[in-house]
Amino acid sequence: MKGFTHFMSGVAVASFGPWAVEAALQGNPLFFVLGGACGILPDTIDFKFYRFFYHHDVYVEPDPNDLDPQYVADEFARAIAIAVDEKRYVNLKLSSVRLGADFWQQYSVKIDNETQEVLVKFGAVVNTGQVPVEGTENLHPAIARAPLKTKVVQTYDAALKVDIFDGPTLGFKPLEDGTLDLEFLPWHREWSHSLTMGAFLGLLWMVGAMLWAGLPGSPALAEGLSLFGAIKGMLGHLFSHYALAWQGFVTIAACYGVHVVEDQLGHMGSNIFYPITKLRTPGLQWMHSGDGLPNFLTVWISCLLIFWNLYRGQDQMSFHFTFIHLMMVGLVIPGVLFWALRKILTYGQTIKVHKGDDADDEWNEMKAAGA
Repeated sequence: MKGFTHFMSGVAVASFGPWAVEAALQGNPLFFVLGGACGILPDTIDFKFYRFFYHHDVYVEPDPNDLDPQYVADEFARAIAIAVDEKRYVNLKLSSVRLGADFWQQYSVKIDNETQEVLVKFGAVVNTGQVPVEGTENLHPAIARAPLKTKVVQTYDAALKVDIFDGPTLGFKPLEDGTLDLEFLPWHREWSHSLTMGAFLGLLWMVGAMLWAGLPGSPALAEGLSLFGAIKGMLGHLFSHYALAWQGFVTIAACYGVHVVEDQLGHMGSNIFYPITKLRTPGLQWMHSGDGLPNFLTVWISCLLIFWNLYRGQDQMSFHFTFIHLMMVGLVIPGVLFWALRKILTYGQTIKVHKGDDADDEWNEMKAAGA
């Protein structure tokens, strides 16, 4: 799902904690902030940090002054040869080609398993908005080819197209039958997308909260913490009770975990119990991360849940309603009306919706955000 959807899901999950609502009513939004932050944290870790430290075995860096598609094809084939010959996982980095402050050279890579070749073609020059510059579409008509040592299994729909900002990483994993499995963005949804990572971050919070509150019976520790008396004075009102430790743990683990659960509804999946599990668990394939309707419904339902939890957390209300009443008025009835109106407006029309891929959708969203 999209980043804002994950954010709202995290806030909604946080609102189920009675302590979060009580703190919010007293003017302290700490738990709601934690919920939203942890809801988007897994993707933030991957796209803003981890990908910059990820190890690559082969870098493909086309020269902007000498655009040679054959170089890209040969390096792609070399990475596959290394994976086959050494029988190990190989990471390939397809670097972007910057031509100016607002211009990028687009190129595409296609695997043809029938001829067992890789095909590379340089396309148009595009601006940062990924709009082709007029007159550059056919500047590089040549298509380079290079033979591959084995077939490459591509089980996703993400297009191997490189243009603005940063290029993608491809992982080649040897299979038992001698072929290779191609993984798009292998650094994405690894250890960061696991329930155990959420629990670990919750434990860090718990330890920090207990240290700020002070550990009885530990004079040495208390003496050490006295050096931070000024800071402790400013933040002491947040960490004055040990209850905040376990409340923060539950909030962080649950809100981080809802991101992992939502990603499992798609195709790519997540490494749910890292380090117990080493690989991604395939998703349920119910949706794609960029699909409009699932994202809208998740955000809308999150808003309704936040509203409900804030409502039931207040004692004196002049207007009373039940959860079923709220869902009927806020979700079911509008949903039926929307469905009926859509049917009327699109009667007799054939609507085709382009389906991307989880990794491809998130990658394009990240690039569009200027990362």
